[in-house]
Amino acid sequence: MYKIRITAVRKALYPDLMEIYENPIEHACDIIEGQSFISVDGQRPKGLCDSAWESMEKFVKELANGGGGFYDGWMKNPHSAMISCNDGFRPVSFYIERIEDH
Repeated sequence: MYKIRITAVRKALYPDLMEIYENPIEHACDIIEGQSFISVDGQRPKGLCDSAWESMEKFVKELANGGGGFYDGWMKNPHSAMISCNDGFRPVSFYIERIEDH
């Protein structure tokens, strides 16, 4: 199995949508741009939130098992994917890439 690096490359915030639809919450996303995590054996890295993991798990596991080439050449690097978490108010885009040792 390959190790997978997961890097937060962009974090958006939609205060207009939050004002209309979201109940105030005490704790929101702690991820910061540039933060990286390493997945070993296709497992969720410590510190990565459940919501983000649910969005990317199948891609991480596929890359960890040597797969890739998602959606017929979608990514320039076939051993990578760009996945966003499913938070519609503060989505984070993650670049997921296979590390070339296993």
